[in-house]
Amino acid sequence: MTQSDLFTLGDLPLQSVELIELSDGDILWVRHFLPLEEANQLMQTLQNEIPWRQDSIRIAGKDTPIPRLQAWFGDAGMTYTYSGLTLQPTPWTPDLAKLKQRIEDYSDTHFNSLLANLYRDENDSVGWHADNEPELGENPTIASLSLGETRDFVLKHRDHPEQKLKLSLQNGDLLIMKGALQHHWVHQVPKCKTQCRPRINLTFRRIFKEPARES
Repeated sequence: MTQSDLFTLGDLPLQSVELIELSDGDILWVRHFLPLEEANQLMQTLQNEIPWRQDSIRIAGKDTPIPRLQAWFGDAGMTYTYSGLTLQPTPWTPDLAKLKQRIEDYSDTHFNSLLANLYRDENDSVGWHADNEPELGENPTIASLSLGETRDFVLKHRDHPEQKLKLSLQNGDLLIMKGALQHHWVHQVPKCKTQCRPRINLTFRRIFKEPARES
């Protein structure tokens, strides 16, 4: 079941808000969360100012470079571990801190960390995975902002892989994933079949210093 609302100024759509209700989780898709001019400016700033690096993860006992660049930001002590890789937080830049506050106000959720990914071209990607590490808590809310090139974001259900959803995320779009989604669905950004310009994806998260437990 899907609900959509469109906010307009004259004949120009400003913001389309779509609630996608999946089995075992919800997604709020906010198109044009950032206006085009602002999104373009932020894309250029972050592409130049973020200390991008190419990390490696351990697969089948072998260190393999990930097919994209990334950076980890957060409050002091907010380390993040996945696939054998532990990331130490870089302090928030003024631009990222302002953006975090803006997304927190919109989503009514507090975030203390951010994983930034830079997809340089059509060959960069991220494989099937879920953001379900223990330090993210039981049912994490994750806010994902897209900048730059439009790329497909594909989800499929763990137990029912025939259930799939593909979203083409555009420059300035915000995706808020919540509920039990990370436990029952996996997602990926596949390689492009045609030439792609750079894309930055900013995923805001809340890290718990100790894994959350059921009360």
